[in-house]
Amino acid sequence: MNGAVVNPGNTPGRLAPDRAPSWLHPLLGRIGEVDATLLGRLRLSPPADGRRSAVLILLGDDPEHGPDVLLTERARTLRAHAGQVSFPGGRTDPTDADAVATALREAEEETGLAPDGVVPLAVLPDLFIPPTGYVVTPVLAHWADPTAVHAVDPAETARVVRVPLAVLADPAHRMQVRHPSGYQGPAFHVAGLVVWGFTGALLSALLHLGGWERAWNPTRVRDLDEAWAAARDEARAEAREVAES
Repeated sequence: MNGAVVNPGNTPGRLAPDRAPSWLHPLLGRIGEVDATLLGRLRLSPPADGRRSAVLILLGDDPEHGPDVLLTERARTLRAHAGQVSFPGGRTDPTDADAVATALREAEEETGLAPDGVVPLAVLPDLFIPPTGYVVTPVLAHWADPTAVHAVDPAETARVVRVPLAVLADPAHRMQVRHPSGYQGPAFHVAGLVVWGFTGALLSALLHLGGWERAWNPTRVRDLDEAWAAARDEARAEAREVAES
């Protein structure tokens, strides 16, 4: 499928875009359009000495709620990026053959998923995350054979969730958040979580390119702390309802 591989310098031979289901064809056909315009401040010219890492953008198709994406919430006790929502992933090990190997290994370590059920489809351009100094390679994949997932190490990961793309695309769940540093960018309020920053920007771009995006109000801007407070209040209310039912 033309346009599925957009990072030839870091492309492993095991990418299999031809194994993608039909509902992912529109996204793969436009994946080459992921650029600085869509991702805002995430620069496509990372420093040569940046620390390498990779994340797994894993898209599945649940019979009950349709296409979804796998996300993790970092433990709130961590010293860095506590409580943030992200794609599974992490630092590259010297033994990793490529970005796909890093993404799959980290996803298995964090969520317990079976790598054999994951079909890597495309490697996106490297993105530099200035606050961390990491150069991140996003790996797009199809979850052809989903397995049960969970937070393998609660000290590192608080939650693992499959979020339907339809829920992400719901205008009621979309906004922009403003960080105290001055950063402002697309965000989502879903599953009692606030998805923002690098992950929010990538999800916003993928919804657009895949044809799942719905018209939403980008002038709806909330301070990040305010957005998180609302999300946690919602999560507590839902937990009370479950406990009382």
